[in-house]
Amino acid sequence: MMSEDTKRSITGGANVVKPTSDDRKPTLPLAPSGKRVIIKSADMKDDMQKEALDIAIAAFERNSVEKDVAERIKKDFDKKHGPTWHCIVGSNFGSYVTHETNHFVYFYLDQKAVLLFKSG
Repeated sequence: MMSEDTKRSITGGANVVKPTSDDRKPTLPLAPSGKRVIIKSADMKDDMQKEALDIAIAAFERNSVEKDVAERIKKDFDKKHGPTWHCIVGSNFGSYVTHETNHFVYFYLDQKAVLLFKSG
């Protein structure tokens, strides 16, 4: 059952890629792949966040089309953590989603935003 506080509104775009000095979100300067990682918002355990980052990095290495990257991430999470996961990848999108508790992460890999959440 999802409560009102699990709803999230996310706006991704070029204007939010580089955090200001006041941005208090966790930032890992470079992932092992050399990509800059910025966790913008998360309601997910750390080990699952790391798994999401690792899967996303691998998906970006294998695919150049954002839809294909999103599909790979979604399918991997469906397989490992059960249905139903949703994934949005891009550099300019807005969203308002409801997610299961502890199953939401929104992060950047370089210039691309990844929104991954479980609902349903």
